[in-house]
Amino acid sequence: MIPPPSLTPPVPRRPRRRLFMLLDADAFELAEKCIASLFAHAREELALTLMTCNAMDKARALATMVRIANPRAHLWAVIDQAEADAHAEIRFDHYPHLRDFRQGHPCWRKLTDPLLFAEPDGEIILLDPALYFPNHFSFEPTTERGLLLMWHPRPCLLPDSVVRRAFELRVPLAHHVGMGVVQFRNRIDLVWLDAFIGQLGGATLPGQRWLESVVWSALAMRMGGGYLDPLHWQCWHHRHWKRFVLRLGASGPGLLGMQDLSRAKGFHLTGVAQRWLAPACEQRVFPAPGQVDQPGEIRAFEPLSPAHYVIDLNLKRLARSLGYHAIFSPAT
Repeated sequence: MIPPPSLTPPVPRRPRRRLFMLLDADAFELAEKCIASLFAHAREELALTLMTCNAMDKARALATMVRIANPRAHLWAVIDQAEADAHAEIRFDHYPHLRDFRQGHPCWRKLTDPLLFAEPDGEIILLDPALYFPNHFSFEPTTERGLLLMWHPRPCLLPDSVVRRAFELRVPLAHHVGMGVVQFRNRIDLVWLDAFIGQLGGATLPGQRWLESVVWSALAMRMGGGYLDPLHWQCWHHRHWKRFVLRLGASGPGLLGMQDLSRAKGFHLTGVAQRWLAPACEQRVFPAPGQVDQPGEIRAFEPLSPAHYVIDLNLKRLARSLGYHAIFSPAT
């Protein structure tokens, strides 16, 4: 006998969140800890694509992923640059500057290669390998239009020559841009992006990893969107008091344990703090994970004026000339 149909309509299945992470040869140990925290604490179903530089790194990434506990059976895949190159020849056929750009510094592929593998109009959540997830959490909703970026207290746009070139072109740049996580949909205006990269210098651009920050900053002002809530998406700031505490003998992992992560969904470790994550996890300096499910407030992007940029640059040069970093750079 065939049972009667249920009167309760089926609950629609939520799509998996589409995540991307670029792994270079130096990032594996750090990324393993961060991906393990992602798989342990994400309350949504995920599909993670790891992008590596060559076949050797791909094999290493596969071995790393097999070791990571995956109790919720999140989907994952690993691709190397040769596989991405084949897609780029088709996807970027009419965009010569984008093709040149992704062959520059390996980190620049963070900007281009998710566009090759996400569905048209599909979600892209780009994660830095140094983004740690201390609590049970849900990602923020990805907007239909615009870009979501982390907030950083100071401008991190480099190199200076490229930033100044963008100002010469009168291209608006966003202030306070951090790139621990970037969320958007796969509908970037590739005609504009290709032309902008060409105007910045194209194939002659200096091969510095942070150059991508200038492009993200310009995209933010063009596409709109805003900063992710800095209480939920925190960035390690190497503030003066932290440098002083380290000089007094505090340990790096102990300093990480002093960070208030009670409302953090993601914690982006930068600079020397990246070396402290593994021992911090081994020493269990972080409190037991809580639950942070509610979406955070999205704040509008703030423009970076040439005057503000010059002031910040001059302050950095003054600190360097006075020997500040030589005195307070951490030894651990």
